[in-house]
Amino acid sequence: MGTEGGTGGTTREPGGDRIVVGVDGSPGGRAALVWALTAAARAGAEVEVVSAVPVDPYWVGPSLLDTRRLEAVRSDTEVRLRDGVAEARTDPAVRGAAPGEAVPVHVTVVPGDPAESLVLRAEGARLLVVGSRGRGAVASALLGSVALHVSAHASCPVVVVHAEPPASVSRVVVGIDDSSVSHAALTEAVQHARGLGARVEAVLVCQPVTYWSDAVPAPPVGETLEAARGRADRIVTGVLGPGPHPDVEVRVETGTPGDVLVQTARGAGLLVVGSRSRSRLAGLVLGSVALHCVVHASCPVMVVRPRHAHRAAPGPEVAAPAHG
Repeated sequence: MGTEGGTGGTTREPGGDRIVVGVDGSPGGRAALVWALTAAARAGAEVEVVSAVPVDPYWVGPSLLDTRRLEAVRSDTEVRLRDGVAEARTDPAVRGAAPGEAVPVHVTVVPGDPAESLVLRAEGARLLVVGSRGRGAVASALLGSVALHVSAHASCPVVVVHAEPPASVSRVVVGIDDSSVSHAALTEAVQHARGLGARVEAVLVCQPVTYWSDAVPAPPVGETLEAARGRADRIVTGVLGPGPHPDVEVRVETGTPGDVLVQTARGAGLLVVGSRSRSRLAGLVLGSVALHCVVHASCPVMVVRPRHAHRAAPGPEVAAPAHG
């Protein structure tokens, strides 16, 4: 049986492979908890459930520190987390992934900003899982400030989960290109799919070439797609090693990368995207394609950033990622 140990914001760390999940009582937080428990069951990992208690500056002034009030809030939050974990364990997805045994769970309640607290707790973790507020046109509002912040700043890959469960877990979709972060994303996708017994669809999106001038004709679409297919095959071989790879389907599609990946991932269990934006602007730091996918995809989305590329440890049949 697993244990729900409360750390109360101490430095005690769970041992072994660790998945951190942020829970705040929202439907998205509950979905994130179920996803984390399910993934941990399949990976043989343990889960650290984290909730941050925002602290009113009035409470913590030098002469006004109300430790009893803070402790009451922390204790109540811990009880709610334990109850939430117990309820999530009964979810069919969790029970199906871990029949007869429970995933080890540790509960952590920390005072402070939720986004910054999750980034700190996720140091050294395998994954950080958070819920989103929904899907739609207003990216920053619907993604939520916490999900946006951790996706851009966490030291490990981040999975953003919507409140509605994925339609299926039999497919994992990953966007690929020549970048090293894309290679790390492919490695993550293959590892996750292996735990699910799912197939991987590795998608390279080719945007048709157009010119303002008629003096130089654009290359035929057929030639462009043929070249792109060869490129996609080389990317997969470079990351996974010589084939065959029967559980990996290489696809080449035309269009806008974000739209194509969202469309392809309909009905999938997970969409994995690399984000290599170096913009210092808060709204752009995640990268336009990754942000589009996180906001609009109907399935959970894993975001892999450049700092994660060296962390993508290859599985038994996965070669070290190539560098682009």
